[in-house]
Amino acid sequence: MYDVIVVGARCAGAAAALLLAGRGHRVLVLDRARRDADKLSTLYIHPPGVDRLREWGVLEAATAGGAPPLERQRYWVADVRLDGPLPGTAYAPRRTVLDPALAGAAAAAGAEVRYGCTVLGLVEEAGRVCGVRYRTPGGRVSTDRCRLVVGADGMRSTVARLAGAGEYAVRPKLSCAYYAYWTGVETGFEQYQRDGHWIGAIPTDGGRTLVAAYFRQEEFERVRADAGAAYEHAIRATAPELALRLRAASRADRLYGTGDQRNYLRTANGPGWVLIGDAGHHKDSLTARGITDAFLQAELLAGPHAPLDPGAAARWFGRNRDELLMPGYRATLAVARLDVEPERLELLRAVQADPGLTAGYFAAAAGAVPGDLFTGDLLAATAGPADAAAPAA
Repeated sequence: MYDVIVVGARCAGAAAALLLAGRGHRVLVLDRARRDADKLSTLYIHPPGVDRLREWGVLEAATAGGAPPLERQRYWVADVRLDGPLPGTAYAPRRTVLDPALAGAAAAAGAEVRYGCTVLGLVEEAGRVCGVRYRTPGGRVSTDRCRLVVGADGMRSTVARLAGAGEYAVRPKLSCAYYAYWTGVETGFEQYQRDGHWIGAIPTDGGRTLVAAYFRQEEFERVRADAGAAYEHAIRATAPELALRLRAASRADRLYGTGDQRNYLRTANGPGWVLIGDAGHHKDSLTARGITDAFLQAELLAGPHAPLDPGAAARWFGRNRDELLMPGYRATLAVARLDVEPERLELLRAVQADPGLTAGYFAAAAGAVPGDLFTGDLLAATAGPADAAAPAA
């Protein structure tokens, strides 16, 4: 009998298992993949996420592959050139390093982590989930019981499907993305935008840089018909200065891509179960909030302010999750349309002219301050005389 069974051993599941085990719970973690399996990911961890890794004692292991510290950001769109400090240090480690580091820390804290296990069903009694039935790597079907099942098994969550979790706040898919790893190119954390396109460059492990190209979702069929050509053209047209540097670099791997960038929230919890990470909420990857949000959700469920009892913690999580995630969800939906609106450019020009506003913009984008990307300070900076003189409502 376990206190908690966590399905999924990646960012959300492993982090939750680490915190739950650290609070004295008996925790079992099941994952169907190999321990070192890679996955599609922007890799980027915003400074608030890095702060959690440092607090949990995992930062050194998570960056052992050589991911460099990122302390500045560049964002170019039209005539706007923003270059300023991040609100702390960010990293972008490969998932083949980050996920095992978190799972290893969970095991060191006392959790039992098993790979190659495929969930087949949930055990229920009197309308309450009380365990998991799964196939082991050797093919044997096993059943373990618990007080709480944590579904941290991603966008296509088996736990969410079996528990009957409903979706809400669903929005259409907005973008599709292709990326590759490059060697021999010097970059920092860089982003470039033009109408309908977004390019990002993020240094990661082993001297490699992830270079991603985003397109509108309606272009997915055209893009994937010749993804290589579309990818290279998007970089040349959107980030010509980066494209020049890439001419002297080498592609280190094949091109990866996806058009399945869903936007939704799912019911957070029910009798005996709770969903965290992409299992409970997914949004377009353009703002790269997924890993950091997974850490924040794990902390909400199992951190020092959550109830110690697993069932009470799940209910606490369900009451508070949406307040935590909705600002980032709304901000992501706004920018993932890949529109360059005149009003937004006007605001960004004001930001460009003031280093303090630039730092504030990057802090909001990182989720280091509450609210939208365009805060009251940014709006006030572009207010005309009539707006400034208008009486308060």
